[in-house]
Amino acid sequence: MCGRFVITSPPAAVRLAFGYLDQPNFPPRYNIAPTQPIPVVTVDQGARRFVLMRWGLIPSWVKDPRKFSLLINARAETVLDKPAFRNAMKRRRCLVPADGYYEWQRAGARKQPFFIHPRDGVPLGLAALAETWVGPNGEELDTVAIITAAATDAMAVLHDRVPVAIDPGDVERWLDCAGVNAEEAAALLRAPADGTLIWHPVSTAVNRVANDNAQLILPIAEEAAAVETIIEPTRPPAKTIGPRKPLPPPDRGQGSLF
Repeated sequence: MCGRFVITSPPAAVRLAFGYLDQPNFPPRYNIAPTQPIPVVTVDQGARRFVLMRWGLIPSWVKDPRKFSLLINARAETVLDKPAFRNAMKRRRCLVPADGYYEWQRAGARKQPFFIHPRDGVPLGLAALAETWVGPNGEELDTVAIITAAATDAMAVLHDRVPVAIDPGDVERWLDCAGVNAEEAAALLRAPADGTLIWHPVSTAVNRVANDNAQLILPIAEEAAAVETIIEPTRPPAKTIGPRKPLPPPDRGQGSLF
């Protein structure tokens, strides 16, 4: 699965990589967690846009989100069939920019976190699905889930699932919900090829969502990983996104909220 990720590239570099019109300004984030606002690349009226959405998809048909399980991930094998994702696969495909993510490997009674990132250092475009939940009083909440696939043998040593990163050459087709149907788009959902990603053990400080600093992605020695337990909070957790009133015209500076 994918339950924490990182985006540290400068805003201009992310904009260049994904080609959206907006010019958001956002700080590096080293420990992004579910329910927090995350950057999403989508298409609106034929143009790529940068928007913020709450991580944890809520289908539009849900009556009370408090009684609905948080959907932070969607399985590539079932996105065409699951009621929670079927409509989004047809009409709301998107990307989540990321410079890497964390996975926890179980070792006996403890779990060791690893930072997984692209070998070439280029930001990943994680395949994602979006939905807008509308409440009984007209409040709206844009939500998103990251798609995962079965891990390759090399990656399975950490976890049996991996987030899907859309190949740069397939990004246009993935985002083109008008011209590319859901079945064709589903064929693009593949686990990263072996050798694309590399990883190393990191401090268990990442376990605490309140920790969000560059130290989290630094490698630690295997010996230290076996005994490392220190957690030092450095900043309060990011605000979660709650329901909002019907949207005004797009806010070109909304990236500053991230």
